[in-house]
Amino acid sequence: MNERSKKDNLRVAVYKGYGHAHNMIIFGHVFKNNLPFRENYSTNMFVNIRHLLRLFLVKPVAGIGVQLDWRGQIIRSVTENDGFFSFEWQSETAVEAGWHQVVVNCLDENGEISGTGLGEIDVPSSTQYGFISDIDDTILISHSGNTRKKLQLLFTKNPHTRKTFNEVVQNYQLFAKAHTVAASPNPFFYISNSEWNLYNDLVDFFEHNGLPKGSFILNHLKRWFQLFKTGQSEKDNKLRRATRILETFPKQHFVLLGDNSQKDPEIYSSLAKNYPTRVFAVYIRNIDNRNEQHTREILSGLDSLNVFTCFFSINEEAIDHARKIKLID
Repeated sequence: MNERSKKDNLRVAVYKGYGHAHNMIIFGHVFKNNLPFRENYSTNMFVNIRHLLRLFLVKPVAGIGVQLDWRGQIIRSVTENDGFFSFEWQSETAVEAGWHQVVVNCLDENGEISGTGLGEIDVPSSTQYGFISDIDDTILISHSGNTRKKLQLLFTKNPHTRKTFNEVVQNYQLFAKAHTVAASPNPFFYISNSEWNLYNDLVDFFEHNGLPKGSFILNHLKRWFQLFKTGQSEKDNKLRRATRILETFPKQHFVLLGDNSQKDPEIYSSLAKNYPTRVFAVYIRNIDNRNEQHTREILSGLDSLNVFTCFFSINEEAIDHARKIKLID
């Protein structure tokens, strides 16, 4: 995400989007105040708390005009109540595979540009597989099911000190190269209940750890008084976002990755039942032993659909399973 202001001190945050020539999608927010960026990666708890609080002290701008400029193709929209905007469009020109820059301007009442943001959109190659992955407790150790531990991590750690699960980076790098070439990695879509407030920190965490570059689809923006509800969302919200990705790429098979701390097994089961020929495999990390039996029952229900499933505790088990079903070499 890149943004700069002109008059009115407005900031346009544009997030990594995805699509192809006939269905391109990108999201963003317009804010009144400066977006906080980390100047250092301090281990001081109070420095990290201050940064986190600033992420939830954003001032979104509702009802302001926004304008997408895509290779001279102009599309206009208006921000929602929380300053959120989205664009979905068809490109009038051919779009080669890769990451492409997108420009979004916000407009004042006279139609003049009052802020500009730069973003990226991923147009994947025609690879065989796409990967939809949860983040918290699937990739990033988060303790999503324990509010105290979850907030303790948020308050005391930063993107360079947060931890991944062992071997998860190796696992995802293997997935990125599955049945394709290095120049055309498989696309990744990271869907999380984490809020857009945490977008920059998540992107920083992924880059720092060498995880595959991908598009992020996060949860609604929260304000400072909702901080203690971070990571909470409805099941249907995540299911709807994942469904949209499958419908955007109708020719690809998908691998779904999540954990059983919240509702990933139920969500992924619904996707597999709705798109039985499109979902190739479902991987669920066992985070909560209290949900173990329930998770096994959900996954066993996918056997009749010929969807591969793997319920694992350590990533070595997931890697072994992926080799067994010839998803990776």
